[in-house]
Amino acid sequence: MSDSSSQDPSEGTPNARLSALAIYQSIRRDGEQEMARPLGSLWWSGVAAGIAISSSVVAKGLLHMELPDSPWRLPIENFGYCVGFVLVVLGRMQLFTENTITVVLPLMAKTSWQALYCTLRLWAVVFLANMVGTFIAAFFTGVIGFASPDQLAAFQEISIHGVLGASWLEVMLKAIPAGFFVAALVWMLPNSRGFDIWVIVLPTYVIALGGFAHVVVGSMEAWLLLLAGQTTLLHAVWGFIVPALIGNVLGGTVLFSLLAYGQVRHEID
Repeated sequence: MSDSSSQDPSEGTPNARLSALAIYQSIRRDGEQEMARPLGSLWWSGVAAGIAISSSVVAKGLLHMELPDSPWRLPIENFGYCVGFVLVVLGRMQLFTENTITVVLPLMAKTSWQALYCTLRLWAVVFLANMVGTFIAAFFTGVIGFASPDQLAAFQEISIHGVLGASWLEVMLKAIPAGFFVAALVWMLPNSRGFDIWVIVLPTYVIALGGFAHVVVGSMEAWLLLLAGQTTLLHAVWGFIVPALIGNVLGGTVLFSLLAYGQVRHEID
C-alpha cells in the first residue's frame, strides 16, 4: 500500500482538478488528524457544531415566517437550511455526518481493531456533543426566549413536518440520501477551488428540498417540539433521532464511502 502522503500528479498543476486518488489522500489525512485530536477538543468542537447547525432551523423558520403562503414559498425557505452547514463546514467544526466519510477512509485503508475503536470513539464523542449543542440551541430558543412568539411558532411549524410527519422506517429511508449528500459534499470540497460555499449549499439545499432527514439538524427540531410539549422524549429519540442516525450512517458510510474507496482501492494497494 502506498503512503498517504504520496502526491498524485494532478496536484502539481495549479488549475487541474484533483484526481479521485488525490481527493482520497486529502480526506484520509484529515481523518487521521481528527482521530489524533484530544477528546476534549473534539467534544467542544462538536458542541459548537450542534449550536451552529441549529441556525439551519432558525434561518428556514425565519424565511417561512416572512414569506407569503404561495407555491414558491417552500423552495425559497429551504435555502435557509443551508446556513448552518456553511457555518459548520467553513468553521471546521465537528459534525457527525461529515465523519461518516472523513474518519472511515483511514479505517478502510488500515483496517484493525485499534482503528475501529478510534473511529467508534470519535463517532460517539462527536455525536453526543452535537446532540448537546442542538439541545442548548433549542433551550435558548424555546425556553430562555431567544425567539419571539411568532418566530418560535414558525420554528415549531417546520419542525412538526420534519419530526412528526413520518414513521420510523420512513425517517430511516429519508435519512439515507441525506447521509449520502453530506459525504458527497466532503468528497467535493478539495476540488472546490474557491467555490466552497456553492459546494456546501447545493447538496444541502437538495436535502432540504427533498425533505430528507439529517440527524443533527433534525435533533434541533425534535428538542424544540419536546420543550414545547408537542412530542415526548421517547418519540424524539427513538422515533426520529435513532432512525435518522442509522440512515445517515448507511448513506454516508455504507453507500458513499465504500464507493469512494472502491474507485481508488487498487491505486493505493
